[in-house]
Amino acid sequence: MTKLGVNVDHVATIRQARRAPEPDPVSAALLAELAGAHGITVHLRGDRRHIQDRDIHLLRQVITTRLNLEMAVTPEMLQIAMQVKPNTVTLVPERPEEVTTEGGLDVRTHAEEISAAVRQLHEVGIQVSLFVDPSESQITATAETGAQLFEINTAAYAEAVPLGLDEHDENFEQQLKKLEACAHHGESLGLRVLAGHGLTYRNVGHVSAIPQVEELNIGHNIVSRAVLVGMERAVREMLEAMNA
Repeated sequence: MTKLGVNVDHVATIRQARRAPEPDPVSAALLAELAGAHGITVHLRGDRRHIQDRDIHLLRQVITTRLNLEMAVTPEMLQIAMQVKPNTVTLVPERPEEVTTEGGLDVRTHAEEISAAVRQLHEVGIQVSLFVDPSESQITATAETGAQLFEINTAAYAEAVPLGLDEHDENFEQQLKKLEACAHHGESLGLRVLAGHGLTYRNVGHVSAIPQVEELNIGHNIVSRAVLVGMERAVREMLEAMNA
């Protein structure tokens, strides 16, 4: 069964829209766990647009599954990670003006900086994942940094099936085959394989069915559904869609 990591960033987005105390992403994370989530993901951005420092410190204290902290490769974020000690750090690119993460890390270009960050995090017992586009060369570079995991950016796949799922659509088939090839390549290099970005109840099944993919990180679609039906039901429905 493919595992599910629930990203609660957009619960914090709603909170920060009014600078109010609610909805609390920590409470949302606990409800996600009760519904069967296997882990909680948050992205602490440099501009603190949604998740706040307070959130990650509380999450580290109260969640009972695994905490995955997404962050840019900066001295500030490395210091915070080594203090909080999440189970996993996922290194991601970050641009201040972007609405959401726009692509994967360019590991090949920034190999030295990323490798140094991986070593620092390993020294304090934190496993490291890199968020990368479905490119075999980037995955090869990921293995060379010493990271144990990588998360395939599924944005292009998700954009190929934004509403309906036409299994005979040429672009859909191409994007799915690319994910499958990259997952196989990563496994061949001894890396654990995760995936995420833009996945929905409608398109998640095919990615979840890739044998090498052990966990999916999904946020926006679950939170969007939770606004209407509640977090626990939204998480259960995603787990059903993943493992139908």
